[in-house]
Amino acid sequence: MGRNQLSSAKYLSFATFRKNGKAVATPVWFAEEASVFYIFSASDAGKVKRLRHSGRSRIAACSATGKLMGEWVDTLAELIPDRDGEKEALAALRRKYGWQMWTTDFLSKLSGKIDKRAYIRVRVQSEAPSGQMNHG
Repeated sequence: MGRNQLSSAKYLSFATFRKNGKAVATPVWFAEEASVFYIFSASDAGKVKRLRHSGRSRIAACSATGKLMGEWVDTLAELIPDRDGEKEALAALRRKYGWQMWTTDFLSKLSGKIDKRAYIRVRVQSEAPSGQMNHG
């Protein structure tokens, strides 16, 4: 599978791993910039909890319902720990999804959920800087 297939996809299946090694995949919106994939999620979501344990992950292009449209690529993921990183991720997502992301943000503000988001930085394993992510 080519990198272009990931980059041009509208959704990614983002799989994180339980402590027992079982993968749990979820279709997500994402934006790629400078070889980094940005994802957002509720901070209490299972994928966020699993990432706190291990950065081991994988991604594949998929449909909105999670049907795979490409092969899995091994990745390393981390929760973005600082406000500047979160702003960078949100800006990338807004550039990609435009009015859809702005609408999601607006509804999240109304419901009080926007401050309960987690932003995730994902790198293809072969491109991840060594020592910067939790390898699990």
